[in-house]
Amino acid sequence: MNWRMPSETHPHERTWMAFPHEGPVLGGSEESRTKTYGAWADVANAIADFEPVAMLVDPSELRLARAMLSSEIELFETAIDECWLRDHGPTFVIDEERPGQLGVVDWVFNGWGAHAWSRWEHANQNAGFVADLVRATRITSMMVNEGGGIHVDGEGTVLLTETVQLDPRRNPYADKERIEAELARTIGSTKAIWLPRGLARDYADFGTSGHVDILAAITSPGHVLVHVQTNPEHPDYEVSQQLHDVLSNATDAAGRQLQVTALPAPATLRDEEGFVDYSYVNHAVVNDGIIACGFGEPTSDARAREILEAAYPGRRAVTVEARHIFAQGGGIHCITQQQPRVDAA
Repeated sequence: MNWRMPSETHPHERTWMAFPHEGPVLGGSEESRTKTYGAWADVANAIADFEPVAMLVDPSELRLARAMLSSEIELFETAIDECWLRDHGPTFVIDEERPGQLGVVDWVFNGWGAHAWSRWEHANQNAGFVADLVRATRITSMMVNEGGGIHVDGEGTVLLTETVQLDPRRNPYADKERIEAELARTIGSTKAIWLPRGLARDYADFGTSGHVDILAAITSPGHVLVHVQTNPEHPDYEVSQQLHDVLSNATDAAGRQLQVTALPAPATLRDEEGFVDYSYVNHAVVNDGIIACGFGEPTSDARAREILEAAYPGRRAVTVEARHIFAQGGGIHCITQQQPRVDAA
């Protein structure tokens, strides 16, 4: 078999998500619970305007999910302990040698490095659960990895971060050669572009230690969007400059030097916890559309939509409020996972 992870711009069969359930993401207050349920539902309902959505729902949350989600969204009952589906759920691949064959890579998930608060007993079952639902071939991996820790162009290039896959809390015996070999086997990558680190906030206790999907996104072969913090008062000012330089000097699997487009951060620098990691790079590409993160800044949000629509010609960008998702440790891309159409060219 010759598995390959397609680009996120490849036509989708549907988007998968997981409805929030009791745990760290709901927070300790009723206000936080209400905002979390609402944020996940808003993203799902926005995507449903463009393409089908499938939602994993814990049996205890089924009634609430039915009340908050569009009737067009299909619900699948299963035990849930994490709702960041891109990270713990399936990574979809297609078989280059057998048209129409869908695969699911089932990574090992250990709660972003086995934090004291992490929960993953049920999360590690969800990739296999989805694989069975869609009748996909399950490709097991012994590598600890999360879907938000990789980004591909569909032609062999993968972006990843040294502080994620090489994290000793995830893969204590790994080196770049071993990681690249496993990615070649599972997602068909032939060229890895290693970024040195992630955004500052992402190294806090509830962070991922540098997921790439908040840093950069390949919009088409040879073209990449990169998060840029323009305010020198923010610690990510220097970080984003470094990332921009690395990407600008990188070549992809086809030998092309990357063309880099800056996607500026919103103006907000802090919340009650410190410097924010608000990033428009953490968007979800859907059929004919883009679900963009909104940060309560009309001018910055509109500028981001314009840049995203230019980067993905023919797609319409819509903004969904994302500040509460970011407060919980991620963004819109982190809670969604695209299933490619296997009959698409």
